[in-house]
Amino acid sequence: MPKIHETAIVDPKSELADDVEVGPFSIIEADVQIGPGSKIHSHVLIAGGARIGTNCEVHHAAVISTVPQDLKFTGEKTTLEIGDNTVIREFCDLNRGTKDRGKTKLGKNCFIMAYTHLAHDCFIGDNVILANSVQMAGHVTVEDYVIIGGLVPIHQFVTIGKHAFIGGGYRIPQDVPPYILAAGEPLGYKGLNVVGLRRRGFPRETINALHSCYRLIYQAKLNRSQAIEAIRSELPLIPEVESVLNFIEKSERGIIR
Repeated sequence: MPKIHETAIVDPKSELADDVEVGPFSIIEADVQIGPGSKIHSHVLIAGGARIGTNCEVHHAAVISTVPQDLKFTGEKTTLEIGDNTVIREFCDLNRGTKDRGKTKLGKNCFIMAYTHLAHDCFIGDNVILANSVQMAGHVTVEDYVIIGGLVPIHQFVTIGKHAFIGGGYRIPQDVPPYILAAGEPLGYKGLNVVGLRRRGFPRETINALHSCYRLIYQAKLNRSQAIEAIRSELPLIPEVESVLNFIEKSERGIIR
Protein backbone atom coordinates (compact mmCIF):
# COMPACT_ATOMS: atom_id res chain seq x y z
CA MET A 1 0.00 0.00 0.00
CA PRO A 2 1.14 3.61 -0.57
CA LYS A 3 2.83 5.21 2.45
CA ILE A 4 0.51 8.14 3.19
CA HIS A 5 1.08 10.44 6.17
CA GLU A 6 -1.86 10.62 8.55
CA THR A 7 -2.31 14.35 7.91
CA ALA A 8 -2.41 14.03 4.11
CA ILE A 9 -5.70 14.05 2.20
CA VAL A 10 -5.84 11.60 -0.69
CA ASP A 11 -9.03 11.24 -2.70
CA PRO A 12 -10.02 7.57 -3.05
CA LYS A 13 -10.60 8.18 -6.76
CA SER A 14 -6.89 8.89 -7.29
CA GLU A 15 -4.58 6.11 -8.48
CA LEU A 16 -1.31 5.70 -6.58
CA ALA A 17 1.17 2.89 -7.16
CA ASP A 18 1.79 0.64 -4.16
CA ASP A 19 5.13 2.20 -3.14
CA VAL A 20 4.24 5.89 -3.56
CA GLU A 21 5.01 8.10 -0.53
CA VAL A 22 2.84 11.09 0.39
CA GLY A 23 4.14 13.54 3.00
CA PRO A 24 2.41 15.57 5.73
CA PHE A 25 -0.46 17.90 4.84
CA SER A 26 -0.32 17.14 1.12
CA ILE A 27 -3.55 17.00 -0.89
CA ILE A 28 -4.13 14.67 -3.83
CA GLU A 29 -7.41 15.13 -5.66
CA ALA A 30 -9.46 12.70 -7.74
CA ASP A 31 -8.36 11.89 -11.30
CA VAL A 32 -4.68 11.80 -10.38
CA GLN A 33 -2.27 9.03 -11.36
CA ILE A 34 1.14 8.61 -9.68
CA GLY A 35 3.57 5.93 -10.82
CA PRO A 36 5.81 3.52 -8.88
CA GLY A 37 8.67 4.85 -6.81
CA SER A 38 7.42 8.45 -6.76
CA LYS A 39 7.54 10.59 -3.65
CA ILE A 40 5.33 13.54 -2.76
CA HIS A 41 6.76 15.72 0.01
CA SER A 42 4.86 17.90 2.50
CA HIS A 43 2.22 20.54 1.76
CA VAL A 44 2.01 19.61 -1.94
CA LEU A 45 -1.23 20.08 -3.90
CA ILE A 46 -1.75 17.69 -6.81
CA ALA A 47 -4.98 18.62 -8.54
CA GLY A 48 -7.14 16.58 -10.87
CA GLY A 49 -5.68 15.73 -14.25
CA ALA A 50 -2.12 15.09 -13.03
CA ARG A 51 -0.33 12.12 -14.60
CA ILE A 52 2.97 11.58 -12.78
CA GLY A 53 5.39 8.90 -13.96
CA THR A 54 7.80 6.52 -12.29
CA ASN A 55 10.44 7.60 -9.74
CA CYS A 56 9.38 11.24 -9.72
CA GLU A 57 9.82 13.54 -6.74
CA VAL A 58 7.66 16.57 -5.93
CA HIS A 59 9.04 18.74 -3.15
CA HIS A 60 7.51 20.90 -0.44
CA ALA A 61 4.66 23.28 -1.36
CA ALA A 62 4.66 22.60 -5.10
CA VAL A 63 1.32 23.01 -6.87
CA ILE A 64 0.67 20.58 -9.71
CA SER A 65 -2.04 20.45 -12.40
CA THR A 66 -4.15 23.39 -11.25
CA VAL A 67 -6.55 25.29 -13.49
CA PRO A 68 -4.87 27.37 -16.25
CA GLN A 69 -4.46 31.12 -15.81
CA ASP A 70 -6.22 31.69 -19.12
CA LEU A 71 -9.48 33.61 -19.52
CA LYS A 72 -10.37 31.39 -22.50
CA PHE A 73 -10.40 28.29 -20.30
CA THR A 74 -13.95 27.03 -19.86
CA GLY A 75 -13.45 24.08 -17.55
CA GLU A 76 -12.65 21.49 -20.21
CA LYS A 77 -11.08 18.22 -19.07
CA THR A 78 -7.32 18.46 -19.62
CA THR A 79 -4.16 17.02 -18.07
CA LEU A 80 -0.65 17.73 -16.89
CA GLU A 81 1.84 14.94 -17.64
CA ILE A 82 5.20 14.48 -15.87
CA GLY A 83 7.66 11.95 -17.27
CA ASP A 84 9.70 9.37 -15.38
CA ASN A 85 12.60 10.38 -13.11
CA THR A 86 11.66 14.05 -13.08
CA VAL A 87 12.22 16.23 -10.00
CA ILE A 88 10.01 19.21 -9.12
CA ARG A 89 11.52 21.40 -6.39
CA GLU A 90 9.91 23.67 -3.80
CA PHE A 91 7.06 26.09 -4.60
CA CYS A 92 6.85 25.26 -8.31
CA ASP A 93 3.51 25.94 -10.00
CA LEU A 94 2.53 23.78 -13.00
CA ASN A 95 -0.84 24.37 -14.69
CA ARG A 96 -2.69 21.82 -16.78
CA GLY A 97 -3.62 22.44 -20.41
CA THR A 98 -6.54 24.02 -22.22
CA LYS A 99 -8.49 22.84 -25.25
CA ASP A 100 -5.71 24.23 -27.46
CA ARG A 101 -3.26 21.37 -26.79
CA GLY A 102 -5.27 19.44 -24.26
CA LYS A 103 -2.38 19.11 -21.84
CA THR A 104 0.78 20.53 -20.39
CA LYS A 105 3.63 18.05 -20.78
CA LEU A 106 6.92 17.73 -18.93
CA GLY A 107 9.32 15.07 -20.18
CA LYS A 108 11.56 12.45 -18.59
CA ASN A 109 14.68 13.11 -16.51
CA CYS A 110 13.93 16.81 -16.03
CA PHE A 111 15.04 18.95 -13.11
CA ILE A 112 12.71 21.85 -12.34
CA MET A 113 14.13 24.11 -9.63
CA ALA A 114 12.28 26.16 -7.01
CA TYR A 115 9.61 28.75 -7.83
CA THR A 116 9.39 27.83 -11.51
CA HIS A 117 6.07 28.37 -13.28
CA LEU A 118 4.90 26.25 -16.23
CA ALA A 119 1.78 27.73 -17.75
CA HIS A 120 -0.95 25.96 -19.69
CA ASP A 121 -0.17 24.01 -22.87
CA CYS A 122 3.61 24.10 -22.45
CA PHE A 123 5.50 21.13 -23.89
CA ILE A 124 8.85 20.44 -22.23
CA GLY A 125 11.14 17.76 -23.65
CA ASP A 126 13.37 15.21 -21.94
CA ASN A 127 16.51 16.00 -19.90
CA VAL A 128 15.60 19.67 -19.48
CA ILE A 129 16.91 21.79 -16.58
CA LEU A 130 15.03 24.92 -15.53
CA ALA A 131 16.79 26.90 -12.80
CA ASN A 132 15.08 28.86 -10.02
CA SER A 133 12.19 31.15 -10.94
CA VAL A 134 11.93 30.47 -14.65
CA GLN A 135 8.55 31.99 -15.54
CA MET A 136 6.98 30.41 -18.60
CA ALA A 137 3.90 31.77 -20.36
CA GLY A 138 1.40 29.55 -22.17
CA HIS A 139 2.04 27.45 -25.29
CA VAL A 140 5.83 27.45 -24.90
CA THR A 141 7.80 24.53 -26.37
CA VAL A 142 11.19 23.56 -24.91
CA GLU A 143 13.00 20.77 -26.73
CA ASP A 144 15.29 18.07 -25.30
CA TYR A 145 18.46 18.85 -23.30
CA VAL A 146 17.75 22.57 -22.94
CA ILE A 147 19.17 24.39 -19.89
CA ILE A 148 17.67 27.73 -18.82
CA GLY A 149 19.23 29.89 -16.10
CA GLY A 150 17.35 31.42 -13.20
CA LEU A 151 14.96 34.37 -13.23
CA VAL A 152 14.12 34.01 -16.93
CA PRO A 153 10.68 35.05 -18.26
CA ILE A 154 9.59 33.33 -21.48
CA HIS A 155 7.03 34.86 -23.84
CA GLN A 156 4.00 32.82 -24.89
CA PHE A 157 4.32 30.65 -28.04
CA VAL A 158 8.13 30.74 -27.94
CA THR A 159 10.05 27.62 -29.00
CA ILE A 160 13.51 26.83 -27.62
CA GLY A 161 15.56 24.40 -29.70
CA LYS A 162 17.27 21.29 -28.37
CA HIS A 163 20.65 21.52 -26.61
CA ALA A 164 20.34 25.31 -26.24
CA PHE A 165 21.69 27.05 -23.14
CA ILE A 166 20.11 30.35 -22.01
CA GLY A 167 21.86 32.50 -19.43
CA GLY A 168 20.11 33.55 -16.24
CA GLY A 169 18.18 36.77 -15.88
CA TYR A 170 17.45 37.36 -19.58
CA ARG A 171 14.02 37.69 -21.20
CA ILE A 172 13.13 35.29 -24.04
CA PRO A 173 10.78 37.08 -26.47
CA GLN A 174 11.54 35.05 -29.62
CA ASP A 175 12.49 31.54 -30.67
CA VAL A 176 15.95 30.28 -29.66
CA PRO A 177 17.53 27.97 -32.29
CA PRO A 178 19.02 24.62 -31.25
CA TYR A 179 22.60 23.99 -30.08
CA ILE A 180 23.43 27.61 -29.19
CA LEU A 181 24.30 29.84 -26.24
CA ALA A 182 21.97 32.80 -25.76
CA ALA A 183 22.36 35.77 -23.42
CA GLY A 184 22.14 39.56 -23.30
CA GLU A 185 19.38 42.15 -23.38
CA PRO A 186 17.86 41.92 -25.89
CA LEU A 187 18.55 38.19 -25.98
CA GLY A 188 21.02 37.29 -28.70
CA TYR A 189 23.21 34.56 -30.16
CA LYS A 190 26.48 34.21 -28.21
CA GLY A 191 28.01 31.21 -29.95
CA LEU A 192 27.59 27.48 -30.09
CA ASN A 193 26.96 25.47 -26.91
CA VAL A 194 30.26 23.66 -27.41
CA VAL A 195 30.68 22.49 -23.81
CA GLY A 196 27.22 20.96 -23.71
CA LEU A 197 27.61 19.29 -27.10
CA ARG A 198 30.96 17.77 -26.14
CA ARG A 199 29.57 16.46 -22.87
CA ARG A 200 26.80 14.73 -24.80
CA GLY A 201 29.17 13.07 -27.23
CA PHE A 202 28.77 15.13 -30.38
CA PRO A 203 31.76 14.49 -32.68
CA ARG A 204 34.09 17.31 -33.73
CA GLU A 205 32.88 17.13 -37.36
CA THR A 206 29.30 17.81 -36.25
CA ILE A 207 30.34 20.70 -34.02
CA ASN A 208 32.39 22.23 -36.85
CA ALA A 209 29.43 21.94 -39.23
CA LEU A 210 27.16 23.68 -36.71
CA HIS A 211 29.77 26.45 -36.27
CA SER A 212 29.73 27.03 -40.03
CA CYS A 213 25.95 26.90 -40.11
CA TYR A 214 25.54 29.61 -37.48
CA ARG A 215 28.26 31.79 -38.99
CA LEU A 216 26.11 32.01 -42.12
CA ILE A 217 22.98 32.72 -40.07
CA TYR A 218 24.37 35.32 -37.68
CA GLN A 219 27.67 36.67 -39.01
CA ALA A 220 27.50 36.69 -42.81
CA LYS A 221 25.10 39.67 -43.09
CA LEU A 222 22.52 37.57 -44.92
CA ASN A 223 18.78 37.66 -44.41
CA ARG A 224 17.03 34.49 -43.30
CA SER A 225 16.21 33.12 -46.75
CA GLN A 226 19.71 33.92 -48.06
CA ALA A 227 21.31 32.17 -45.07
CA ILE A 228 19.17 29.07 -45.58
CA GLU A 229 20.07 28.95 -49.26
CA ALA A 230 23.78 29.36 -48.47
CA ILE A 231 23.70 26.59 -45.88
CA ARG A 232 21.97 24.18 -48.26
CA SER A 233 24.48 24.90 -51.02
CA GLU A 234 27.72 25.14 -49.01
CA LEU A 235 27.49 22.76 -46.06
CA PRO A 236 27.04 19.02 -45.59
CA LEU A 237 23.39 18.50 -44.69
CA ILE A 238 23.94 16.26 -41.70
CA PRO A 239 20.92 15.70 -39.42
CA GLU A 240 21.98 18.42 -36.96
CA VAL A 241 22.26 21.03 -39.71
CA GLU A 242 18.93 19.91 -41.14
CA SER A 243 17.35 20.34 -37.71
CA VAL A 244 18.62 23.94 -37.57
CA LEU A 245 17.18 24.67 -41.00
CA ASN A 246 13.84 23.08 -40.14
CA PHE A 247 13.67 25.06 -36.89
CA ILE A 248 14.30 28.39 -38.63
CA GLU A 249 11.90 27.68 -41.48
CA LYS A 250 9.09 26.78 -39.07
CA SER A 251 9.68 29.64 -36.65
CA GLU A 252 6.55 31.79 -36.29
CA ARG A 253 7.86 34.37 -33.82
CA GLY A 254 11.22 34.71 -35.56
CA ILE A 255 14.56 33.75 -34.07
CA ILE A 256 16.64 35.83 -31.66
CA ARG A 257 19.16 38.25 -33.17
